[in-house]
Formats: sequence, C-alpha cells, structure tokens
Amino acid sequence: MISRYKYHTLTWIDMESPTNEEVREIMEEFDIHPIAADELLGPSLRPKVDHYANFIYLILHFPAIRHSHQTKSQEVDFIIGKKFLITVRYELLDPLHKFSKVFEVNSILDKSDIGDHAGYLFFYMIRKIYASLGHELSIIGDTLKSVEDRIFHGEEREMVAELSVIHRDLLEFHRALRMHRGVLQSLSVASEEFFGKEFVHYTENIIGEFLKVEEMLQDQKEVLNDLRATNDSLLTTKTNEIMKLLTATTFLMLPANLIGALFGMNTHDTPIIGRDYDFWIVAGIMFAVAFTTFIFFKFKKWI
Repeated sequence: MISRYKYHTLTWIDMESPTNEEVREIMEEFDIHPIAADELLGPSLRPKVDHYANFIYLILHFPAIRHSHQTKSQEVDFIIGKKFLITVRYELLDPLHKFSKVFEVNSILDKSDIGDHAGYLFFYMIRKIYASLGHELSIIGDTLKSVEDRIFHGEEREMVAELSVIHRDLLEFHRALRMHRGVLQSLSVASEEFFGKEFVHYTENIIGEFLKVEEMLQDQKEVLNDLRATNDSLLTTKTNEIMKLLTATTFLMLPANLIGALFGMNTHDTPIIGRDYDFWIVAGIMFAVAFTTFIFFKFKKWI
C-alpha cells in the first residue's frame, strides 16, 4: 500500500509491505538504485546507512512494547532525497501514522515550518518517533512506581511476574536501539555531504533525541534491577520467617509427641495408664511440656 503526501516541492511516500510492482513504480519515479529498491521488498536484519548519488538510504529498527503488534521490533526504511522522502515499513507504526495526520493538516492549512529539502522532513519525523519511544518508557516508569508501592504493601510474590514482564519490555527496547548511536553518527556524516554543513545542527539534534531515550532506558533498567533485588530480598526474608516458624513449631511439638509415644507403648508397666482420668493426665502432661517448650523458645527469641 502506498500513501502519498505533498507539501510545496516536497513529497513523502509512505509504503506498507510494498509489492514488487509498487517498488518498481517508486524506483522508476524517483530514480532509486536497484540494490536499494531490492532491499525494500522485505525486512533487514541490521540497521545501516548507505549514501547514493541522489539519496541516503537508512534502515532503523524501533521497539513496539505497548501495542498489539505481532513483532517486538519494527523496521522502517528511509530513503531521503533532496525533494522526496520515502518510508517503507512492514506493519503499522503509530508515530508515523500520527505524523501523517499532522503533516496532512499542516499541508492543507499551509502552516508547516518544514524546510526546503526532505532532510528537514526526516528530522521532524524521526523526532516524533523518538518522542513516542520516550513516552513509552515513561509509561514503563509509572508501572515501576506502581510495582514499588505494591512490593512494600506485601505483594512481593505477585510482583515477581510483573517485574519479569517489565524486564522483557526493557530488553526489547535495548535490542532494538542498541545500534542506533553508530548508525545516526554515520547518518550525520552522510547528511553533511548530501545536504551541506547547515544540516549538521539537525543531525546532532537527532542524536540528542536518541541519547535522551537511551538515558531514560538506562535509568529504567537501574530502577528495575534495584526493585528486583529488593523484592527478592523481601521474599527471601519472608520465606526464612515461614521456615523458621515451621521449624520452631516442629520442635515445639517434639517433646509432647515423645511423651505421647511413651505412654502409647503397649507394655504392662506403663505408669498412669489404666488409672482414672489417665487420658486427661497424659494430655495435661503433654500440654504442660509443650507450653514449657514454647516459653523457652520465646525466651530465646526463636519464635
């Protein structure tokens, strides 16, 4: 599917899971090199930057955590020319969808401050994507705060699974973004050659936006690790207390059980057995021994 947006002399082509015919059409219209066009037909494993004579070809992967997409990493291919920008994706990317709505309205109302080449269009687009990632990390931060409150309200066991889910989300963020720094630095060099030195400020701004996301990600990972350590410590302490109580209870009943076993032996000379109220006498002795043992344990602070 091809969506086309236009503003003055700039053209943005947004393609979702393009077919061979659609790629061929765009290749002929914008003079896209066949090697780059061939890569648009399917997802790529690694992000990269290629500098061609009439465009810059950029591949980036973005995490998709809070959505119902089938994959956890979404690829977007950018072909940045002087007067055109082509984006190729293989599923819905929410920030791009929202950007298209804003771009369309601004184009109609003629209120957009986009510059005179497509590099500026890419700049506003990539900033929108990184801002969306920062928002998702803020949501994870709010979830961590909620988890922290629940941990200290006695829900340590329930929070084990919740912390594991958050860890998975942050891991997907890290996997998707781990190569962005190097790729954006390469893009900065290629953009300076392609658009001129005046565009360096914008590429540095893009790197700055990424570094904000990266710093937020690192902060969330540190908070997560601290919460997991705290939760594990509280769980261990609670488990130890339970084991201590069970062990103390077992030893508390051991002397009484021993007395019961002695009086339960099938012998002729067992004392008390056979006398009036023998059951209550034996039960009283067992209770007295158990109570004495309990007082001793409390004195020793074992329970």
